[in-house]
Amino acid sequence: MQFISPQQLRKILKDDLEYALLDVRERKLFSREHLLKSSCVPLSCLELMIRELIPRCSVRTFIVGEGASDKYHLDERAARRLAELGYSDVSVLEGGITAWREAGFELFSGVGAYSKAFGEWVAEKYHTPHISSEELQELVAKKGKYVILDCRPNPEYNRMTIPRSINAPGADLVYRIYEAIKDDSSLVLVHCAGRTRSIIGAQSLVNVGLHNPVAALENGTMGWQLAGYQLEYGQTREVSIPFGVGLEKARQSAARLAQRFGVRKINLATLLKWQAEAEQRTLYIIDVRLPEEYAAGHWDGSRNVQGGQLVQATDEHISVFNARIVLLDDTEVRATVTASWLIQMGWEDVFVLENGIRKLALVQGSYQNSISDLDAVVDTIAPKDLARLIKDQGDQVTVLDVGSSNVHRQKHIPGAYWGLRSRLLLDVAGMRATDILVVTSEDGTLAQLAAKDLLVLESFPPQILVLKGGTNSWLSAGLPTGTGMKRALSEEDDIWFLPYMDPDAPDQAKRDYFDWEAGLVKQVEHDGTAKFRYFPVEV
Repeated sequence: MQFISPQQLRKILKDDLEYALLDVRERKLFSREHLLKSSCVPLSCLELMIRELIPRCSVRTFIVGEGASDKYHLDERAARRLAELGYSDVSVLEGGITAWREAGFELFSGVGAYSKAFGEWVAEKYHTPHISSEELQELVAKKGKYVILDCRPNPEYNRMTIPRSINAPGADLVYRIYEAIKDDSSLVLVHCAGRTRSIIGAQSLVNVGLHNPVAALENGTMGWQLAGYQLEYGQTREVSIPFGVGLEKARQSAARLAQRFGVRKINLATLLKWQAEAEQRTLYIIDVRLPEEYAAGHWDGSRNVQGGQLVQATDEHISVFNARIVLLDDTEVRATVTASWLIQMGWEDVFVLENGIRKLALVQGSYQNSISDLDAVVDTIAPKDLARLIKDQGDQVTVLDVGSSNVHRQKHIPGAYWGLRSRLLLDVAGMRATDILVVTSEDGTLAQLAAKDLLVLESFPPQILVLKGGTNSWLSAGLPTGTGMKRALSEEDDIWFLPYMDPDAPDQAKRDYFDWEAGLVKQVEHDGTAKFRYFPVEV
């Protein structure tokens, strides 16, 4: 096994060759402190995530764990697992997070720190205009002229939004803006749940030279609530897809972005050539349209990540720095908007497919994640058969849920234990011994991987089964469920909610979140590994 010192790793994080940095601890631990450029890939879910994040197995990959205090040895186990999956250049950060801290290097809290730091950097460098919730309320009271656009994905918009807002997700803002505005004098106000997406969205409209006044709503829906105003729930309003004059204006806007930020195009022949070279140079092919558009027809081999979300949470979708990125859509508008931001984030080799997908042979269907090493080595049992087994031999049957702790709390098979897959080899000592163990997770995928892990334990039950279709199939069958967390084997470290995602988050947590975001720019400067690029306004 290879190890790398904090000093050696920090030097690599500043070079121009390909590398990936994976933090294999659970999400809550990651949120407390992590390296700026790391992606959170818990060992529990590694096989479910790794092929999307690191498609080339020979890329330099660095694993970060807790350090010597981790009795589960997550980092070394992750390195061995990656080697088993064919990854050939894997090193472990010697001493983990502890050694990085002791070396005097910067650590970041929260999630999506790289993208959120970039958003704050954009606001500071480009002086993105913004207004407060109180100023918006005053404008509404005076019956001023305005359009409020919620730039989050539709499910988030549907869950909660600012009153009178209309949905236009992320990169769709520039694409649809000319269908949303009635005249050049109306204020165009962009908001999200917090800050980053509203900053990027508003600045996108500024960057294309929109004639209307533009502003980001400071602190989004959380700021609106803190100001004492009510949100709307369950809304379905959306800006129309552009056509005719609106689409032509959007294309002209995208062309201006391409010129200012150096967005390059490639043709299909080049894309096919790069696909053939994917074992020598990492290639991400990302369709930035909405999921329903992607499902209706897409280029085979492309992944679907909405443009705004790709900029908002880059670490969740791209782990190999200095890789090639090709963005696709149907008109080049959304791909160009997204590319302009990735270039400013420091990605050098970002390209837009010329003419998009319009003339390509397309396939239909929703995006399906690639999962590594999912051989069904453990037999399955159907939900109704498990129910009968529990009824007949209840004292000799144990159910173990390795899915999300949050989902388990809401609904689970009555009497089931819950545990984290990455910790099971030690934590199962707290589970009662029976003749039959049935492992489950939401859809059964993680359960199959966990059951395979447990086969190495000599003291385990003579029969291990996986619930076919997972807990979802149990629920679909209308079988009884329990709630709460009554039989936890592991610490619940797999979930960490952003304040705007937690309905019970106190007001102070929201204020702390804003302070955290605002402080990221100085942290990034001190860290010194980011390569954000400033493009002066053209005169």
